[in-house]
Amino acid sequence: MKLTVQVKLLPTAEQTALLLRTMEAFNAACNAAAAVAFENRMASKVLLQRLVYRRLREEFGLSAQMAVRAISKVCEAYKRDKRIQPTFRPHGAMPYDERILSYKAADRVSILTPGGRVLVPIVFGAYCDGWDRMRRGQADLVYRDGRFYLLQTIDVPTPPERGAPDWLGVDLGVVNIATDSDGEVYSGGKLLGLRHRYQRIRQRLQKKGTRSAKRLLAKRRRKETRFARDTNHVISKRLVRKAEGTGRGIALEDLKGICDRVNGSRSHRRTLHSWGFAQLQSFIAYKARMAGVPVVYVDPRNSSRTCPSCGCVDKRNRRSQSEFLCVACGLGGLADHFAAVEIGRRGAVMRPYTIPAQAG
Repeated sequence: MKLTVQVKLLPTAEQTALLLRTMEAFNAACNAAAAVAFENRMASKVLLQRLVYRRLREEFGLSAQMAVRAISKVCEAYKRDKRIQPTFRPHGAMPYDERILSYKAADRVSILTPGGRVLVPIVFGAYCDGWDRMRRGQADLVYRDGRFYLLQTIDVPTPPERGAPDWLGVDLGVVNIATDSDGEVYSGGKLLGLRHRYQRIRQRLQKKGTRSAKRLLAKRRRKETRFARDTNHVISKRLVRKAEGTGRGIALEDLKGICDRVNGSRSHRRTLHSWGFAQLQSFIAYKARMAGVPVVYVDPRNSSRTCPSCGCVDKRNRRSQSEFLCVACGLGGLADHFAAVEIGRRGAVMRPYTIPAQAG
């Protein structure tokens, strides 16, 4: 399974200036090649290379392989939408392959620039131990918040998927990010409160409209994204560990298109569209695959209105967001827990399909 590891670079001031100039030259070359591709309606790398290769090397000072990578990047972008000419930011991501980037040690990387190769120190998290033995394909050099990172693709060996005699159902929500069929609640109160607070701050900054306000807006957005991503990583890890430790699979809701189906107030729609359920599900899927835990997606319709005791399905069973009380047998409890129980049962008997895991 392919994953992406983020490696932080620690360049000197001189190396930083050189890397920035390299990215600027590369993306300027991409813009020049994109103009030719759009003018000639050309998405073929072979044909576009015949037209622009020499120009990219001479005008922008790119090496042979850098020019090839620039042409490849342009063609991939143009193929996505041939109605518009692709444009590239001066410090947009720059792809490197093994010909122009190599790891010299566990803490050093050699990067080619128009001014020659530079040897840059690197650091990475403990979770990446052993990643250097699994490197595959290219790495993207990115510049974010004044720092350089390499997004390196690795090929992680995965164990065979085992059978599952039982399924851990997981109900996703806004108030409670996740609730499993064992009754454990993974609260989203802190994340939801943070998002509401940031929304109020964004409204004030957007109304102000100054350059400093726009910079602060971008900073706030990145901070919120990092916090939400970390929360989803923690929850997904706990769910996969529980399923692995108890020999169960994981049953998730198929929520494809839910944002298009929702009705309600503007505030409710904003909350739902900021809800990172797709990211959480993708994290659960790839972590489960690495642990050999099977994952299935089931139809979630009426899962929160179905009584786990008598099977009664009634809209009135859901008394409120959090409360469930069966109108037939009188069973009551946490609505999200009962929904997760029903999802787990559907995982065992329905199992319509399995969606391939995505790296996060």
